[in-house]
Amino acid sequence: MTNSGVNSPTGSDLHLELSGSGSLRSQLMHAVREAVRSGRLPPDTRLPSYRALSADLGIARNTVAEVYSELVEEGWLTARQGSGTRVARRVAPPPPHRRRPRPSSRRPIHDLAPSSPDASAFPRAAWSTSARRAINAAPSEAFGVGDPRGRPELRDALADYLARARGVRVDAELIVICAGYAHALQLLGPLLPSTVAVESYGLAFHRDLIAGAGIRTVPLSIDERGARVGDLSEKSAGAVLLTPAHQYPTGGPLHALRRAAVVDWARTADGLILEDDYDGEFRYDREPIGAVQGLDPDRVIYLGSISKSLSPSLRLGWMVLPDRMIDDVLAVKGRRELWSSAWDQLTLADFISCGSYERHLRRMRGVYRGRRDHLAAALTEHAPHIRVSGIAAGLHAVLELPEGTEHTTLAAARRLGVAVDGLSAYRHPDSTMPHLDGLVVGYGTPAEHAFSSALEALCLALPPAP
Repeated sequence: MTNSGVNSPTGSDLHLELSGSGSLRSQLMHAVREAVRSGRLPPDTRLPSYRALSADLGIARNTVAEVYSELVEEGWLTARQGSGTRVARRVAPPPPHRRRPRPSSRRPIHDLAPSSPDASAFPRAAWSTSARRAINAAPSEAFGVGDPRGRPELRDALADYLARARGVRVDAELIVICAGYAHALQLLGPLLPSTVAVESYGLAFHRDLIAGAGIRTVPLSIDERGARVGDLSEKSAGAVLLTPAHQYPTGGPLHALRRAAVVDWARTADGLILEDDYDGEFRYDREPIGAVQGLDPDRVIYLGSISKSLSPSLRLGWMVLPDRMIDDVLAVKGRRELWSSAWDQLTLADFISCGSYERHLRRMRGVYRGRRDHLAAALTEHAPHIRVSGIAAGLHAVLELPEGTEHTTLAAARRLGVAVDGLSAYRHPDSTMPHLDGLVVGYGTPAEHAFSSALEALCLALPPAP
């Protein structure tokens, strides 16, 4: 006899395998012991009641009671009035089998890889408060089939915030919620023209997502003023993907004249601008720069997420779309929400509306500014010959290296347990602009107590002064 999952009135579910010879009593004794011994039932796990287990297994209630009683006497279980029958705490299961890690899979000691926030700084208390408030206020239909546009509460909150803080011209009906920036690119892929211009330095992962839709990407050179959008007319592209708030990874905003120029190109060429508002919230030494979308909402798709400002694990992002594209995007996404949970959407809506989001951003600007300053000071002291750029905003800096030293510097960093990126990994394979040697150093990821030691190791990996 084999069975089964128990769904008891006490709320305890238990799967037991009754098999082999002997009485049902002995089979049940063996099954419970094995479940505890293997660690599948850890200490303090509450077991189903006699009635629930006997009903599910088809065993007399007295038999179950006798088994529980004997296992209590043997020390496998405990039974207290009002607490039910539980696995004894002194029964320690053997440790699970662990594969011996290969040397190549060893995690770095110091994580200075870019693009991630400090996970330890997540505002747990404020988020929990918003979650409780949002779930209590949610209408019943919020727990049914999800609307692919996203929860109206979140779209309303975003419309207000983006208009006020980022200069986006938006109505809530023009917002579609998605599971982050990468998901947005996947949804837009089937709707983009056959050729899309991208910045010569950017994430290969994003270029691959576009290419996965059968679209060719062509590189735009970049300089201290951002992407050279004046070259778009030579690229035969129908759309361009930009990071105008803070070019990723080289840093710096798109110059005002180029912002106007790319909008003029889109109007003249009937083109489309994809605006990745990367690091738009984190600025330190400059006035806030509004979104390009505010210059022409009919020509710009504005893309944002909370992966840097809050957490990448929440998988929440948004698209602000031209009105003519709403139906096409929803047709690609499908008839129901399959990606972002309604609970997270409702919580974020409350988190934004009650002001907790902006309070968190202000606090983290101070934290990240301090880390940025700490990085700059460490380099001034230990490697003054290394120029730092791209630090007026964002969560990373670029360390410009002497020509031909990037590969050896990365190898030295790995030996010291430092995770850091080289600029060459971001270069478009078809780019014609000169190669740049450098490191892309993230200062968002390490916990506060680990930051100083991470910088010390980084400085040791840098090439000496010529």
